[in-house]
Amino acid sequence: MNQTEAYNPDDLSAGLVLPLMEDFYSLQGEGYHTGKAAYFIRIGGCDVGCHWCDVKESWDSRIWPPTSVMDILDRMGNNPSHTVVVTGGEPLMYNLAVLCDVLKKSGLSLHLETSGAWPLSGTWDWICLSPKKFRPPFPELIDQADELKIIVQDRSDIDWAEKMANRVREGCHLFLQPEWSCRETVMPMIIGYIKEHPQWRMSLQSHKYMKIP
Repeated sequence: MNQTEAYNPDDLSAGLVLPLMEDFYSLQGEGYHTGKAAYFIRIGGCDVGCHWCDVKESWDSRIWPPTSVMDILDRMGNNPSHTVVVTGGEPLMYNLAVLCDVLKKSGLSLHLETSGAWPLSGTWDWICLSPKKFRPPFPELIDQADELKIIVQDRSDIDWAEKMANRVREGCHLFLQPEWSCRETVMPMIIGYIKEHPQWRMSLQSHKYMKIP
């Protein structure tokens, strides 16, 4: 099935098709894997609604074409990095088990970026959890996160970060990331906090500085 063909709504529930917003090959710009090449799959649809979100166009899943997971795989062609990052929107609004199964059979390493606001589906090699104060994450996401990334726009976000850090598993990597629109204001606060609490690391949206997707 291609993007222009009719689809059965049950296929969306089963994860056989997904509302594909965009897919592209680039460098990871944030968090633990910053600077590494990866193929990005952005799934449309999000009900979390962060007011500072820089991809608000992803929120309405109805405007993005239901695309079969096999077509998504075909669109990737030869991915030399062997790493795929599934992001959104909020990708866990959908059943990602079939997508993961198809990509895993192709020998790819799968990374998930999520707020954790929906139950976990699929099998992942890396989970980046970026929870929001107004929509706490599901426990299984907290338990399985490899990376905790908190977006900071004021001091209350750092307090939230510490609450989440007390719940993730041992060995989870901890990151504070300035919200882009107020980065100049909050950066000194984050730097000072990390110097006093070195278990945390700084994450920057380096792809914006590099002017890449």
